[in-house]
Amino acid sequence: MTESTYRIAGATGDWEVVIGLEVHAQVVSQAKLFSGAATAFGAEPNSQVSLVDAAMPGMLPVPNKECIRQAVRTGLAINAQINKWSRFDRKNYFYADLPQGYQISQLYHPLVGEGALTIDADEKAGIPEDKVIGIERIHVEQDAGKLMHDQHPTRSYVDLNRSGVALMEIVSRPDMRSPAEAGAYVRKLRAILRYVGSCDGNMEEGSMRADVNVSVRKPGEEFGTRTETKNVNSVRFVMATIEYEARRQVDVLESGGRIVQETRLFNPDTGTTRSMRSKEDAHDYRYFPDPDLLPLELTDSFIEDCRHSLPELPDAKRRRYVEILGLTAYQAGELTAEVDWAIYFDRLVERTSLETGKEASEIAKRCANLLLNDIFGYLNKFGVSQGMDAVTGEPVGLISTAQGAQLIRLVEQGILSGPLYKQVFEAIAATPEMPADYVERHGLKQTSDTGAIDAAIAKILADNEDKVAQYKGGKEALFGFFVGQTMKAMQGKANPGVVNELLKKALG
Repeated sequence: MTESTYRIAGATGDWEVVIGLEVHAQVVSQAKLFSGAATAFGAEPNSQVSLVDAAMPGMLPVPNKECIRQAVRTGLAINAQINKWSRFDRKNYFYADLPQGYQISQLYHPLVGEGALTIDADEKAGIPEDKVIGIERIHVEQDAGKLMHDQHPTRSYVDLNRSGVALMEIVSRPDMRSPAEAGAYVRKLRAILRYVGSCDGNMEEGSMRADVNVSVRKPGEEFGTRTETKNVNSVRFVMATIEYEARRQVDVLESGGRIVQETRLFNPDTGTTRSMRSKEDAHDYRYFPDPDLLPLELTDSFIEDCRHSLPELPDAKRRRYVEILGLTAYQAGELTAEVDWAIYFDRLVERTSLETGKEASEIAKRCANLLLNDIFGYLNKFGVSQGMDAVTGEPVGLISTAQGAQLIRLVEQGILSGPLYKQVFEAIAATPEMPADYVERHGLKQTSDTGAIDAAIAKILADNEDKVAQYKGGKEALFGFFVGQTMKAMQGKANPGVVNELLKKALG
């Protein structure tokens, strides 16, 4: 396998960056990991806190089966080892947003063991080949609360809504060697989590965030001392953290200093990191088995039920799009990047196949073009941020699969030409009107009336005798000019195939 060629140039030669990521993914569930309190984002501070979350005396945690199920499904999606026996530990540290004085986590016996994730080749980003990134484990733990420092000039307030929310900590091996590889890893992992439905992946809301471990070394040497930058909440910031931190470490080492194992914070405004505290080791947290919780023991049937509940995952879907539907690798990659649009595309293909009576492979490219060129182009043009209806799975306020399928049928049947197709799409894109109704109401059906087209051609040739002479003299590129003028004269309603045939005949 070809290694990344990403290097940091220093006065003493090139340096290699070594990267590992600990991704904290909030589990999609209606209740917290050990209590029945709600988990909705954006609620009033301290309005979703049970007595368990607040660590009131005598309160006992009870594991939420759905949270365990989602973690197992995630492990299966990355082909990881599912441990039938796992155990919760107490991780002891004292902080204002941790009411118990400890966090219930899993250190010694995690729920999910070793797995792997493949990032895709991207020559432009410096990833020459597909690369397998090892995943050490996924353990389940409860989140802490949140300190708010901007609500009062001299005090910090505590919001415990997040306290006790279930997290999956997905720990990679130190297998990444460039910011691009780390960015690709986070994007791929986010896509898998969203396909599985175990995490919504909303990094801006904090439901997925990464601790970024960075060290540098001369190529081929032993690993250097690493730093950990906490709670980085976007792919762009993960990459920026690595670039800055690796450069900083090289400068320190080349000036004769040493790297301190510490926890750092990333400042998105300046693109820099700063020291927060010295990095603790496991013994500093005084881990021990949680005495209030029995070990988790999973049955074979539970694991198999989790396996059978998995959807078609991004890699498998992309292969199907290329090998069965005949799409290009680029089209397949774009369509599978976000689960919502992949679902939309599959439904569009199915609906268009029924609408036109054609096989999926025959109309898949038209469906892909509608989505990638027209719909995505429309969203970019008007700066629309698109959401999906949770019930129907259709875009909110944008062309439905029923409208899209009918629009493609009108093109397949020769009723709409290219220009008319664009016109109809933009007219109905943000309305519930069906394309056929719009076409009928505005009289936009494409015509194959040879008499009308012949008349238009005759006038155009008479008005452009000089160009006719140039065309007949060998300037064949002018044919496109005559086609364009004819379509313009017919207000875009002429059948392009008929126009081409009649023009060739008229021009000899």
